[in-house]
Amino acid sequence: MRSALLPLALALSVAVGGVALAETATGVVKSYDSKTHMVTLEDGTMYKVQKSAHVKGLKAGEKVTVTFKMKGKDMEASKIVASK
Repeated sequence: MRSALLPLALALSVAVGGVALAETATGVVKSYDSKTHMVTLEDGTMYKVQKSAHVKGLKAGEKVTVTFKMKGKDMEASKIVASK
């Protein structure tokens, strides 16, 4: 019984370890390019916005909170909301 649990535990730890968790960041919008779907914050950080994320009304100078995941070398934003 014990010998069967070890491979199962190892497989689960590898599977869970590969899951990317969403991160958040705050900043001030410098620009948004609707053609490339890229948001740039004043600190130079760039996020590729998923098509499912609603960014209408996003304005330069607005403070925002960005929810994103790393996808390769890109930071892919799933949600951008105005913050105070």
